Amino acid sequence: MPTGDSAAYSMLPPTSARSSVGDIERMTTSSSDDAASSQITLQSYSSSSRKSRIDPRIISDAIIGLSDGLTVPFALTAGLSALGNTHVVIYGGLAELIAGSISMGLGGFLGAKSEAESYSATQLQTRKKIIADQAGVEEDVKSILDDVGLPDDLGEQVTRCLIDGSEERLTKFLMRFEHSAPEPPSNRALVCALTIAMGYFVGGFIPLLPYFFVSGDDVKQGLLWSACVMVVTLFTFGYVKTAAVHGSSDLHLVWKGIRGGVEMTVVGSLAAGAAMGLVVLFSGESDSV
Repeated sequence: MPTGDSAAYSMLPPTSARSSVGDIERMTTSSSDDAASSQITLQSYSSSSRKSRIDPRIISDAIIGLSDGLTVPFALTAGLSALGNTHVVIYGGLAELIAGSISMGLGGFLGAKSEAESYSATQLQTRKKIIADQAGVEEDVKSILDDVGLPDDLGEQVTRCLIDGSEERLTKFLMRFEHSAPEPPSNRALVCALTIAMGYFVGGFIPLLPYFFVSGDDVKQGLLWSACVMVVTLFTFGYVKTAAVHGSSDLHLVWKGIRGGVEMTVVGSLAAGAAMGLVVLFSGESDSV
């Protein structure tokens, strides 16, 4: 029977076994490192994805501002061009742009403030209901979970977890799934106002650009260039807006985007034609008088 160092050595696993244990330890360590690295990578990707994602409400505000800016000022400048003076078109167009941008921005600001006030009022009512009518709140939670299609036992567990948990968590759950009211950001009103106002100004400034490059009495040339620019702009905006909503991954969606561009072009052209016709009509009547 081995003794001393020989005995101690004999108690160790064989060389191949020790190698296998070492390999497993190295694999475990490597796997842990890889898992940690993967987790960090996923967290970084998720963080960067959240940072790069644009708020859909900002896109909606930009569309509102651009769509109004591409039609109303274009119709105004087209109508003013019937007066035959480029300076009148430029000054009138700039005045309308400034006033319209301020008006649209204020409208967006007040609308966003109303949205925030409505959310706060609904949240307050929900908290009062949680305190005063816990049985009714429990039925509301069960109804929401039933609509989701959870099994009865799992739905009961989730219900008990929400009812017995914190009031803040239950309030967020009811606001999100019962009232479908996501909490608006604190700077929502300011961002909404600036986005709509800038969209309106940028969209409305496009039909004015050609008039800066023609002489004062060559208003027809300015109108022609303005109309050409606006037809292209309206079609592009209509196509991009439709593609942003439905996508453009196949031919069917591409045709849908083209149809959206054509519709936007027709609407803008009709608005401009109506404005120009009214100005011509009124100016003709004033001359006859």
